Amino acid sequence: MEYTIDAKNKTLGRLASEIAGILQGKKSAYYNPRLAGADSVVVTNVKDMTVTGNKATQKRYYRHTGYMGHLHSKTYEQLMAEDPKKVLRHAVERMLPKNTLRKKRMLRLTIQ
Repeated sequence: MEYTIDAKNKTLGRLASEIAGILQGKKSAYYNPRLAGADSVVVTNVKDMTVTGNKATQKRYYRHTGYMGHLHSKTYEQLMAEDPKKVLRHAVERMLPKNTLRKKRMLRLTIQ
C-alpha cells in the first residue's frame, strides 16, 4: 500500500517516527519483523515542516571526510536551506532498525 503524507506544519521527529513505522510494515496486517515490508511512503511539502524550541539554530548535523581534523557540521537552518529532503531522510534512516533491511526500506521512501 502507498501512503501519502503532507509534511506541512508537522514536527520533524513525529513525522519521521510515523514514516519509519510504515516502512517497517507495522501498519500492515501481515507485519513480520524479519521481512522488509511492502508499504511505501510519499512525502510532500517537506520544506514546510517544523522543529520545536531552539532546534532550528542549535541542532547540528555532522559528517566526517575520513581525514584527521575534517569534521564538518551544519545547523538545521543551513541544511534546510540547502536541501530539506536530506533532513527528513536522515531522521527517518536513524529511526529504522540498524540491520540489513534498512537499505531496502529506505528505497521505498519518496520525498517530493
